[in-house]
Amino acid sequence: MLFRYGHMLFYISKALRTLKREESSVSDDTPRWRYRFENYKRAFSLLREAIEMMDEREPSQLEKEGIVQRFEYTTELAWNLMKDYLESENVAFKQVTPRVVIRKAFETNLLEDGQTWMDALDARNKMSHNYDPKRFEAVIEEIRKDYLRAFDALHTLFLDKSGERP
Repeated sequence: MLFRYGHMLFYISKALRTLKREESSVSDDTPRWRYRFENYKRAFSLLREAIEMMDEREPSQLEKEGIVQRFEYTTELAWNLMKDYLESENVAFKQVTPRVVIRKAFETNLLEDGQTWMDALDARNKMSHNYDPKRFEAVIEEIRKDYLRAFDALHTLFLDKSGERP
């Protein structure tokens, strides 16, 4: 089990290094949010795939932990995508924190449901240091019921903004 967890961390670390390389190669002509959106699309797709798998069968404890981890990094990419987009629209931030960015995204009508995003952020923060199986179950249900819909709305919004949606 420890070997598998270490193996999984190795691949996550490798993926993050790849993402950092991709972000550092951003040209001056292309807004940063477009590159962030590519990463967000992949993360959202993986999270959605994991949640859809739950309709077919009960996930193992390891799979549940993977779902929560996918949720954590999708949330991280989501608020950074919002930040990058708002900055490209010349929205200034006095302080850059996930809460401030989500609040500003709601104020500028980028998001329709700011409270769901704040709740998702709270859930992500709680799960970062909590390994209680009952809490995992509760958060996975919240992801399924509320947060996946919010992630999907953000995905659709940026498909429109990037001209990728017909």
